[in-house]
Amino acid sequence: MLAIIQARLDSNRFPGKSLKSIYGKVMIQRVYNRIKSAKEIEDVVFSIPKNSSNKKLENFCLKNDLKFYKGSLNNVSERMYKTAKKFKSKAFVRISGDSPLIDPILIDYAIKIFNKKKMDLVTNILKRSCPSGQSVEVIKTNSLKKILNKKLTQEEKEHVTKFFYNNIKDFKIYNFKVKNIKFKNLKFSVDTKVDLKNLLNKFSKKQFNNFSLIKK
Repeated sequence: MLAIIQARLDSNRFPGKSLKSIYGKVMIQRVYNRIKSAKEIEDVVFSIPKNSSNKKLENFCLKNDLKFYKGSLNNVSERMYKTAKKFKSKAFVRISGDSPLIDPILIDYAIKIFNKKKMDLVTNILKRSCPSGQSVEVIKTNSLKKILNKKLTQEEKEHVTKFFYNNIKDFKIYNFKVKNIKFKNLKFSVDTKVDLKNLLNKFSKKQFNNFSLIKK
């Protein structure tokens, strides 16, 4: 399955965070590497805004031979759909570019559920059992296409699956839960400089490189 990393540099709370170094590797490279290690993932691409503020992000992808699609800054739902369409994928996994410790086990688990059940969306954030920064959503591309014809609010355009959650009765949504989680109360998403500092204080380079959310 295709994984799409949603990334940008013009974050208000932490500008340029996608290219911030974490023990010698920029954040989005770490996200990319962890997703690539998931067994059910066939390809990984970046979905980035098409504006001058994100030119460095585009250049990083070009320099490192990473696939990407450039689209709308504010209508992220449309951008993600067009990314999936460009890479001819009937479904995709959406991962945020500020999740440097995303667990590939969660990705594999979500994809297996999606492949087994006929759903519009498989998620672990409708009712959270995983911490922030460990969010996984598997989205049927045609289902996302259908909502683009609706009158979306700006929030629904910006947050790709918000319309699904706001109209839950109209869609087939499966929320999966995970047991045996370590660090259940830790914030793994990097929204601010403080978030990144906290993760670096919590995990050494070796721990970062070998991180697993699930107790074995």
